Amino acid sequence: MRKSTMLKNIINSNELEFIMEAHNGLSAKIVEEAGFKGIWGSGLSLSAALGVRDNNEASWTQILDVLEFMSDATSIPILLDGDTGYGNFNNMRRLVRKLEQRNIAGVCIEDKLFPKTNSFIGGEAQPLADINEFAGKIKAAKDTQIDPDFVVVARVEAFIAGWGLNEALRRAEAYRLAGADAVLIHSKKSNSSDIEAFMKEWNNRHPVVIVPTKYYSTPTDRFRELGIALAIWANHNIRATIDIIQRTSKQIFKDQSLINVEDKVVSVSEIFRLQGAEELKEAEKKYLPATGKNVNSIILAASQGDLGELTKEIPKTLLEVNGKSLLETQIENYNKVGIKDISVVTGFENNKIAFTNIQSINNNIYNKTKELYSLYLAKDKIKDNTVISYGDIIFRSYILNDLLNDNSDITVIVDADYNTKNNKHKDFVTNSKQYNKDLYQVGVQLTHISTNAENRDIHGEFIGLWKVNKTGANIVKQALDTLSKNEAFNKMTSNDLFNEIIKTHPIAVKYIKGSWIDIDTFVDLQNANKI
Repeated sequence: MRKSTMLKNIINSNELEFIMEAHNGLSAKIVEEAGFKGIWGSGLSLSAALGVRDNNEASWTQILDVLEFMSDATSIPILLDGDTGYGNFNNMRRLVRKLEQRNIAGVCIEDKLFPKTNSFIGGEAQPLADINEFAGKIKAAKDTQIDPDFVVVARVEAFIAGWGLNEALRRAEAYRLAGADAVLIHSKKSNSSDIEAFMKEWNNRHPVVIVPTKYYSTPTDRFRELGIALAIWANHNIRATIDIIQRTSKQIFKDQSLINVEDKVVSVSEIFRLQGAEELKEAEKKYLPATGKNVNSIILAASQGDLGELTKEIPKTLLEVNGKSLLETQIENYNKVGIKDISVVTGFENNKIAFTNIQSINNNIYNKTKELYSLYLAKDKIKDNTVISYGDIIFRSYILNDLLNDNSDITVIVDADYNTKNNKHKDFVTNSKQYNKDLYQVGVQLTHISTNAENRDIHGEFIGLWKVNKTGANIVKQALDTLSKNEAFNKMTSNDLFNEIIKTHPIAVKYIKGSWIDIDTFVDLQNANKI
């Protein structure tokens, strides 16, 4: 149901209904949680919260900004105290359009002159608007609204300005005929005599709204007897806020300590709850998995590489592409998705890898071992959610996001745009379902991986990037322990690990199409600038 429809139903209910004042998103949420069906966007409270007078010192666009936060924070309708409509009929038309855009359910305007003065400040000195001019504002509002249920309430200030019952009735009837959905009869008396006199003569010809701020001692049941449609509790939240802020500030200033106030205010966790912190945490798990799951990474970067003079004195991972080393580029990609726990297995010229935001694990026998031995050295870093990558690859960041969003125990990234030329360094994948040009197919599992597969069995190329969850981490560590007992362990690769695992547990394949490169030749290094 639209918020406007909800407000219209409240006003046309056969029961006395109530709405409560709010002045920002937080107070609006509190009002909804208290059980109220609607919110009063009080001009006095909104102005006070902004630190200005209730004399249209806050512009109508500034009021709209606050209302947007209030509307976004709640699911119940907001009736704006729109003062005099912030100008003439044309201003009124624009106001209605902007309120509807922000999902505000209705507006209440008062028949005084712009700029307005609060009704309880020198009331008799406040001139009223011409009846026909004000009726024109109401007509303009109703003609402008797109939502048929948008509510326009006409506030009659005759009693406030010192006029009698007849003037109040005359104005209320004119505004009803102009199309107002309800009339608000305002009074500053400490009793309800003005309201009772009006209701007796009005004879329920149209919904009536009241603001019993001054005549608060009148029993609520009396309003029901009179046939009032809606009572607005107009400013008590801002008044309560001021009171507690004043007392708290004075106490802290006096004590120079929090000891006497801490148990009298809500906890910080209550603020977080009202702000929806839990929803954000769940959203982070969905959209930023690294943030929600404490993901860490292991980069296998012990190799010198075989690029002649280029890697004569530095490890391959320090080769530069677009002004940054391969390793630095990977670290930045991990940091962007919230991965800050990064371990790098180093080897050749390890003293030249001098990043402060990584943990180094040294492979002293890098020249006698392959990447599986390096991973074995980092076995304790394989945790509940760990991403593992080769140190000589570059990939676009979306690939990492896709990997993090996969919930399989073990997931490997496979490029569908493979070629079989110069396959010395390529890891070819055979899958349970041959790639069929659908990049988003699911349920694909690895069945074999090697560097010398037959062309008919090749379904893609492993790019050197994969991930495990908690279950997968345990499986990988068990497989590492098993393989470490093999005499040929030092010469084993990731392919041997994967082929061992798939004997007992599936490995999921997530396809990509290009957007990465591994640096094995000088040509690769040149082409890497395009990634």
